[in-house]
Amino acid sequence: MLFSSLAFGGEVYDKFPDKINANDKYVFYSHGFIVEGTNPTPKNERWGVYEFPAIKESLSDNDYNLIAYHRPKETDPFKHAEVLAKNVRELLKSGVDANHITIIGFSRGAFITSLTSHYLEETPVNTVLLAGCGRIASSKYSDIKANGELLSVYETSDRSGTCKSLQNRSVNLKSFAEFSISTGQEHGAFYRPLPEWVVPVKRWIKAKSSIQGH
Repeated sequence: MLFSSLAFGGEVYDKFPDKINANDKYVFYSHGFIVEGTNPTPKNERWGVYEFPAIKESLSDNDYNLIAYHRPKETDPFKHAEVLAKNVRELLKSGVDANHITIIGFSRGAFITSLTSHYLEETPVNTVLLAGCGRIASSKYSDIKANGELLSVYETSDRSGTCKSLQNRSVNLKSFAEFSISTGQEHGAFYRPLPEWVVPVKRWIKAKSSIQGH
């Protein structure tokens, strides 16, 4: 791939890119638990088909490169978060600005994303959690803290709600923003690229990655 010196991205990767452009921006998307395995469009009896390919297409943008791994079945979330944290550090080592890197995840992917943010305490990046404060908000994981810029999005009909508890214990946050959507689709609202969440999430990513001197 060839990039101009002013390129920001536009590519979609299913593995960590071989070549890094220091001027590019990068977004990691981590899917939900149901997608772990080999099927990119598995179906849940209650929430319908998880449209992983369509979500990747909707989240992709000329402003940044999207990296979205299809995790194998029974992936250890802690080990995968360590892989993502290592990926982020490789980007930073290659000269990519911290504010040009965003990690985003839904449900199990959000748990992994939270862990990744926790592991990146020394080099915080932008973090987006979609229906991410069910498991991570419990007292069992009270030692997990987010760092840097944090955006939380939840569906009002879903059991996974606000990330206020994560915010309160995350002393190194630079900013916290949160909004809810009300589609009536419960967890399934994030199974597909609904504009209710995709549009504001992409707007937030672009705004944070355009801040100078992060």
